[in-house]
Amino acid sequence: MWTTELRPRFSETDALGHINNTVLPVWFMEAREPVLRLFSPTLGRDGNNALAVVRMEVDFHAETLFGSPVTITTGIGELGNRSFQVIQEAWQNQVLTARGVATLVSFDTRERRSQPLTASLRAQLQAHQVADQKDREEEGAPAGRAGKTP
Repeated sequence: MWTTELRPRFSETDALGHINNTVLPVWFMEAREPVLRLFSPTLGRDGNNALAVVRMEVDFHAETLFGSPVTITTGIGELGNRSFQVIQEAWQNQVLTARGVATLVSFDTRERRSQPLTASLRAQLQAHQVADQKDREEEGAPAGRAGKTP
């Protein structure tokens, strides 16, 4: 699992004084950088490997507020032949404030279509695999993240 610490900016607050709901997908995208680097180490067009986001969902559990850092945890969920889930959580003051799941597809930029995950990429993704929240709840684990707080 990867962790990224962010400092909320005042400009990211809304009229109610908390971080606007449109900000969390941007934070999750920023915290996915280590995953992106597995496919394109320079984050540029240095090869034909890329990732395409085909689905994203965010569940809000508590308010995220200005003034305290936010830790984003990023792990890998289900792995398919060409796609995989990225599971992310936003934590502020040991409180889970949001949880996101994005489905990414391995994409061949030359052919402009999905491509199978290589054995090497699959192994690297598996090294960061975490249980999905729904799976943990079904197993009787408490809500929130399994393991230690950031």
